[in-house]
Amino acid sequence: MANIKIKNLNKYYGDLHIIKDVDIDIEDKSFTVLVGPSGSGKSTVLRMIAGLEEINSGEIYIDNKIVNNLDPKDREIAMVFQSYALYPHMTVFENMALGLKLRKTPKDQIIKKVNEAAKILKLEDYLQRLPKQLSGGQRQRVAIGRAITRDPKIFLFDEPLSNLDAKLRVEMRRELKKLHEDLQTTMIYVTHDQTEAMTLGTKIALMNNGKIEQYDTPDKIYNNPKSVFVADFVGSPSMNFISGKIINNDKNISFLPTNGDDNSKFNLSDDWKNKNNIEKTSLLGFRPEHIFFKKEHAINNIKKNYFAEIKVIPKLAEYVGHEQIITFNFEDQEILGKFPSTINFEIKKEITLYIDLNKVCFFDEGKNRI
Repeated sequence: MANIKIKNLNKYYGDLHIIKDVDIDIEDKSFTVLVGPSGSGKSTVLRMIAGLEEINSGEIYIDNKIVNNLDPKDREIAMVFQSYALYPHMTVFENMALGLKLRKTPKDQIIKKVNEAAKILKLEDYLQRLPKQLSGGQRQRVAIGRAITRDPKIFLFDEPLSNLDAKLRVEMRRELKKLHEDLQTTMIYVTHDQTEAMTLGTKIALMNNGKIEQYDTPDKIYNNPKSVFVADFVGSPSMNFISGKIINNDKNISFLPTNGDDNSKFNLSDDWKNKNNIEKTSLLGFRPEHIFFKKEHAINNIKKNYFAEIKVIPKLAEYVGHEQIITFNFEDQEILGKFPSTINFEIKKEITLYIDLNKVCFFDEGKNRI
């Protein structure tokens, strides 16, 4: 299998700087997801790894061997695209065997490899069908099977599920997860869908404007975001942000929201006194699931009973089945909370909510985590 190292990677289209000093170390047998909004550069990085895009500066290593000048066919990679790219006049077997035939692989080996891939992907009963006789999910499995038969060191996936409907995407995510566990091969996957990234990746590289904002495990990306961009991008709904400032005096340290007064500020633990640059705080962040409706629930669920009480006014309720998302007004700032759908909120009537202060994040004016 293979590890990948990328050092100071840059890409220009004329005067436009697309990829900006990207550094990443992808471990052998890992499932790394490049995620970010459209135009962030994730597909360009993938195509540079594959050898389909010219590198302006920087190095790409596969198994500690520089591959900048190697042709795609010599990099021992297989790529699965957003479009299935199947030959319509060929059967499933012929599509999956094409790469092996071009390599002049012996016929018995071709049959063996195609059948092995078909078994993994549950395509045994479809080998003699044409692509037009398959569903979208089955066609994507054929495209993946064609990659598997090549026995590559690295699999590259460029938004392979984006053409599928929501239910089928969920099913195919599970299939890809199982496939990685079965093959134990290095995989790099590009998506703009943060749910796909969180469920599939062993490591996630979150990209923004040609740079990697954070490269970490899914749990650290979610619970310890390094910037407002990361915190805002991951999570559904995303993290709440309240603008304000830290007040540090001899007695205690507290957070005062913008437009707030002494009645709306809340005390923080003494631990925050030891934080560097805490006075530069401009945003407090917390996730919708870290808000409680009743004080007894906060007492029972929050570590050390360390929570803030805030007065808010419900503005909007969104029912999503077993839970609901409520939009609140807090000192002319908007926050969202997740609650069981059985709780009845009266719109425009002031209530008290309880925020788990063990889980809050502080960000400075540059929108970096303090």
